[in-house]
Amino acid sequence: MSSPVGTLLSGRYRLDAQVGHGGMSTVFRAFDTVLERQVAIKLMHREMSSDSDQLERFRREARAVAQLNHPHIVGVIDAGEDDQTPYIVFEYVEGETLKDRIRRLGRLPIPEAVAYAIEIARALGAAHERHIVHRDVKPQNVLIDEEGTAKVTDFGIARTMTEEGLTADGRVLGTTDYVSPEQALGQEVGPQSDLYSLGIVMFEMLTGDVPFSGENQVAVAMKHVREELPDVQLRRPEVSSALAAVLDRATAKDLDRRYGDDLQLIADLEDVLSIETARTGGATGEATSVLRTLPGSARRRLPLRSRVGTGPLIAFAALVAVAVAVILVLALHHTHHGTGPAAALKAPPKLTSVDLRKTAAHDYDPYGRGDTSEHPELTRFAVDRDPSSTWTTENYDAGDLQKPGVGLYIDAKPSVDAKALKIQTPTKGFDVEVYAAKAGPPKTVPDPGWKLVGSAKGLKSRQSIPLDTASQRFRYYLVWITKLPPGAKKVEISEVALFA
Repeated sequence: MSSPVGTLLSGRYRLDAQVGHGGMSTVFRAFDTVLERQVAIKLMHREMSSDSDQLERFRREARAVAQLNHPHIVGVIDAGEDDQTPYIVFEYVEGETLKDRIRRLGRLPIPEAVAYAIEIARALGAAHERHIVHRDVKPQNVLIDEEGTAKVTDFGIARTMTEEGLTADGRVLGTTDYVSPEQALGQEVGPQSDLYSLGIVMFEMLTGDVPFSGENQVAVAMKHVREELPDVQLRRPEVSSALAAVLDRATAKDLDRRYGDDLQLIADLEDVLSIETARTGGATGEATSVLRTLPGSARRRLPLRSRVGTGPLIAFAALVAVAVAVILVLALHHTHHGTGPAAALKAPPKLTSVDLRKTAAHDYDPYGRGDTSEHPELTRFAVDRDPSSTWTTENYDAGDLQKPGVGLYIDAKPSVDAKALKIQTPTKGFDVEVYAAKAGPPKTVPDPGWKLVGSAKGLKSRQSIPLDTASQRFRYYLVWITKLPPGAKKVEISEVALFA
């Protein structure tokens, strides 16, 4: 049934224009004549209302979304029936769907894609907390309002985790371009299925296209079951390893490897947004709005101008100007050009800190399979004298490096006879070897150019490693991680310091 424009539902809602059409219902922009505001109305087709299953699905959507009050979910205002035709009244969102945005722009800016993924994940988290699984997460069901904010809609095939009977026959519900493997097989569907679908939406936002195509929906669904996702970094090389790792985990076919809940995914996406903002030095669009909502642990990685507004920065600049004047008077004869000694790591007895440049730290992964980088965008955090910021290795799902090692080297240009190296880490318990080189740095370990000068097992959260350089000066010092902490998938290093 498709009511003509101008129809007044229940003596209150005037249908002004059709804005969407589906197999079960038609969506209209409407006007609430009582409260005098625009609304959206989903009107069930009259011929469908005689099907008890379809009628129950429609009513269930109203009940499900009515429980949810979240800034990133399109809210239900009212529900009713007119001439035995059920309808649902939603808030009206002026804008476009995320699918329309992708079609219009192609690949979205990476920070914007991550920001939308965070907003969608937060919306799904709110639904999952109420034991509601969306089951049809796709960009067509995400609205982007005039301010650029994402809002999830269309819980038409949502069901509670305790509900039975509506898919007991194993039918596949949902759009197969985004369907999870378990949903494609007609198996039990839970929150992790929504997270998989969100991962596919992320892939499309980053690459401009869905990962799989086929002759029909069944062929596409089976690819989600059997085939690995195309490498997002091959489709878009500027995607960071950190973001690629999040995408891989969100779309893992094995539920044990996939994100277990929304909070884990959101936390990693928030970190990635901070990383992407730090890489570019700033953010625009919706990424700017989402940055304001990040927790402190993620915000600490942001450039200063992304953390505060212009007013505080102007005041801060004035204070800096005064401080600079004082410093110039007191210390004209003592200028440093590097990061200086690591404030969090005190020098061992009889040793002094080695000044390191801001660009002194570099990732080192000679045995990477097709990817020989380990978060190069984060290496500066290992020498920034801020123990709250960290460089991290990639995630190793088995808790095993499955290669000789991976690490981080320090360029102590021009050279230094270092007597100790200190590491501060939030992931204690890993094993390291320390190598030194005069030139290079050498491309592999072992290599004649690298000299083993120290080692430590089961590293503590803050540990000094004595170095035996035989009184020689070396330019490069490599922290070579040979074993992960027990049960851990990665190593984080917040500070590395050299002492001579």
